[in-house]
Amino acid sequence: MNIPWLDHHDAFPDVEQALTETDGAAGLLAAGADLSPQRLLEAYRQGIFPWFSEGQPILWWSTDPRMVLQTAHFVVSDSLKKTLRKVSRDSRWEVRFDCAFEQVMRACAAPRRDGPGTWISEEIVAGYCGLHRLGYAHSSEVWLDGELVGGAYGVSIGRMFYGESMFARVTDASKIALAYLVGFLKSHAVSMIDCQQETAHLASLGAAPIRRAAFIEHLRDAVTQPQIEHWAPVNVSSVVTRTGPNDDDAS
Repeated sequence: MNIPWLDHHDAFPDVEQALTETDGAAGLLAAGADLSPQRLLEAYRQGIFPWFSEGQPILWWSTDPRMVLQTAHFVVSDSLKKTLRKVSRDSRWEVRFDCAFEQVMRACAAPRRDGPGTWISEEIVAGYCGLHRLGYAHSSEVWLDGELVGGAYGVSIGRMFYGESMFARVTDASKIALAYLVGFLKSHAVSMIDCQQETAHLASLGAAPIRRAAFIEHLRDAVTQPQIEHWAPVNVSSVVTRTGPNDDDAS
């Protein structure tokens, strides 16, 4: 199993050179380099993302197929629909964008009920906080009685959004954050959210795998569009168009 080792000045290899399932690490493209904002932007523009555990070198991936959520296909369960109505009417609840980006990242990195913490290391936190300061990384946050109880964060380039992680401290909080994020992105002509990895939870929200070639074709145009400048929650009525079965909160 051979992949290139990148020094700080090296360009990424073509995504078609990523390993396949036969190699035992489907989608693995390269290792090394750094997590500077410039390197992260270079990666995302090409459909590449970092994913590695503590003690490993930085590993770069471009999976095929690629899990994506078409914003028009976001599924809202009956229970989530009721929760969204409550959030919009009850002053105890508030949804904010970009008020606690690092807090959201650290909450996503915290140990989960059913296992250890995520792959979000201090190195990852530093890299994405750098992107946030430059206006390329954003958080959707759910507050209850002034306390941060849920959120989601990701990377925005042009009219492409790359979802990274979500967390919830109360039922449905991560889905509330996602619903408001989807509503905002739809209002700014963002049609696709990159979800990277295929999971049952993402599928329950409307995400589906597409071929990497189709994903790359979409983002080549999307990342050249004007950057979204003003991030603020909008009315989520536009996302409550499809319904699915009730399901338990997961992050």
